[in-house]
Amino acid sequence: MSNKRMSSALISVFSKDGLAPIVKKLNDLNVTIYSTGGTEKFIKDLGINVIPVEDVTSYPSILGGRVKTLHPKVFGGILNRQNHDGDVAELAEFEIPQIDLVIVDLYPFEKTVASGASNQDIIEKIDIGGISLIRAAAKNYADVTCVSSVEDYSEFLELLETKNGETSEDDRKHFAAKAFNVSSHYDSAIFNYFNQNHEIASLKISENKGKVLRYGENPHQKGFFFGDFDEIFTKLHGKELSYNNLLDVDAAVNLMLEFKNDAPTFAVLKHNNACGLAQRDTLHQAYLDALAGDPVSAFGGVLISNSEIDVATAEEIHKLFCEVVIAPSFSDKALEILKGKKNRILLILKDIEMPQTNVRSCLNGVLVQDRNNVTDTLDGLKSVTNKTATTTELDDLIFASKICKHTKSNTIVLAKNKQLCASGTGQTSRVDALNQAIHKAKSFNFDLEGAVMASDAFFPFPDCVEIADNAGITAVIQPGGSIKDELSINYCNDNNVAMVFTGTRHFKH
Repeated sequence: MSNKRMSSALISVFSKDGLAPIVKKLNDLNVTIYSTGGTEKFIKDLGINVIPVEDVTSYPSILGGRVKTLHPKVFGGILNRQNHDGDVAELAEFEIPQIDLVIVDLYPFEKTVASGASNQDIIEKIDIGGISLIRAAAKNYADVTCVSSVEDYSEFLELLETKNGETSEDDRKHFAAKAFNVSSHYDSAIFNYFNQNHEIASLKISENKGKVLRYGENPHQKGFFFGDFDEIFTKLHGKELSYNNLLDVDAAVNLMLEFKNDAPTFAVLKHNNACGLAQRDTLHQAYLDALAGDPVSAFGGVLISNSEIDVATAEEIHKLFCEVVIAPSFSDKALEILKGKKNRILLILKDIEMPQTNVRSCLNGVLVQDRNNVTDTLDGLKSVTNKTATTTELDDLIFASKICKHTKSNTIVLAKNKQLCASGTGQTSRVDALNQAIHKAKSFNFDLEGAVMASDAFFPFPDCVEIADNAGITAVIQPGGSIKDELSINYCNDNNVAMVFTGTRHFKH
């Protein structure tokens, strides 16, 4: 592997943060520096000599800065092969300076999009010269070092200091890989902006923030998380989250977003499903009633609240072994109590919007769908039976429907007084799901007289409403849409059960 000593550098960056130490070190190493615009001024202000790119190209920056470095004398200096006699001769013939180092920081396209800027401002943040410089320098890593991100400045500065301006081919290839990561991510972000309506059936996913997990679902599987965890949470305490923790946390957050602006609500989740959920006047009571839903399954679960966790609630939670506790905030005293278990993970959920696209692997590809943003509401319900649901029953039906939406299909949810009594989850038969829910509710001494039932899909036969009626259920919410809807409706009419249709199925596979 050949070592090369840098003798010249082209520096053109948007952000100047962390650049000064590098420029000073390059100057100490007698590296000739070429630059443009604001970067050139920044370097001059450091008292360091810099050659304007315009002096090389004999062209000024034109079109409002859109064209500065796009010139054969710049790209020839980067792309020439230093061991190629013809390239060396052409550099001499056309008076093209050799460039050994390129430092570029691209226009902040993603940040501009996220800021809600106008389309014109966003378009102007599509970097042309910078991305071209990165690709050229990375392609020619055999001779050129490419530093393509502010995040790589400290690593590059350390390299300068330890090797005094020399780089090995491995060093240059390492930075080239980083550069192509930057360029591919940048182009993906631009494409996704232009393809927001999915007019082009192409999937571009690029995540620069990756984390190696202890393992995957099981210890013999490798696991990784690619995403910006800190954008959604502030972690206050506890061990590192595992692959399974992250799946449960995702399920918990999506479920609790259904109750974001409601009265104090608490949920306990296990294996991506709610095993307890209640809404009360106080969070303390909501927690106690959520726990009562299934205190056995709650062991080792993920807990989430839509309200600040106070002392009284924290004292109760502290009695339970749980993996994760999530809330929009914790009182100081509550936080002190919950930190009493060193491995317990405590997370503040920020006020964020979840991604509007769901992606999962399937066969040798991926499945993509829009996020299920439909939440059943009172206004959208259609009463289809002679008996009309009472106000209390309607509130419980909507409550149960929200839980049902976030429970694995086939699913049945039983609720009463805004408390989850039980659910049947992930069953191959809806009858099995209902029987599982009834059995579970009774095992924890729930009185199902006056309770309601939610189903994630329609009933093709009246068997489920009959079983529910016999258990004490008085109101049912379901999508409707079966060619045999009348069978279930007729049973409800004959047995004084209220039933409403939502018109929306909520399968969750």
